[in-house]
Amino acid sequence: MILKKWVLAFVLIIFCWQTKYKAISFQEFKWAIFHPIAAIKVKQITKKCNKIYFNPNLKLQLDSFESGGKLDAFRHIFYMAAYAQKIKIKKLRKLGIAHEKGNYKQFLKGSLENGELPDSISTVMDLNNNEIAFALQTKFKYLPLIELQNNVIKLINKNGAFVILRNELGEFIDCEGTKIIYKKEWHINKCLIKPKFNLHEL
Repeated sequence: MILKKWVLAFVLIIFCWQTKYKAISFQEFKWAIFHPIAAIKVKQITKKCNKIYFNPNLKLQLDSFESGGKLDAFRHIFYMAAYAQKIKIKKLRKLGIAHEKGNYKQFLKGSLENGELPDSISTVMDLNNNEIAFALQTKFKYLPLIELQNNVIKLINKNGAFVILRNELGEFIDCEGTKIIYKKEWHINKCLIKPKFNLHEL
């Protein structure tokens, strides 16, 4: 029993240590308590994925929008697909939900995520892109991260991911093309573009 407590404490310290990507939310913290071994694996894999995600060349292949754009879609699909190589999808799905619950708490506090206030459409986008990552798991389970990255980039550039519609100036617009005027509201009429997801094209 004492050993288990020490292991749990060690896991929580590792998992809750702030990464280069973002601080861990309380909801993700709770997930780590119930999935300590998976939490260790997430931490280890995240470090490897960060080296790829924070490479400036990635933006040249996708875009520079960390919220709602191709870069955002890449982050969710790539990281979750990498996690799924080592962790059961059922656990990862719970982690994804915990992450989005954390985003809602950020919204209530007025805290930004990647320069934008979280909202309902962004949450739907992220959860759906997580599901695309899980769908890739069977085909890419043993693929090295660099090759996984290339395949996810290819998928996104073939319109194979969920993104949010913007105008030529990079501003969010609704499905009729009208610029969105921001208010502190969870439900914003952003326009979510559904992908033409085809695993067989990869």
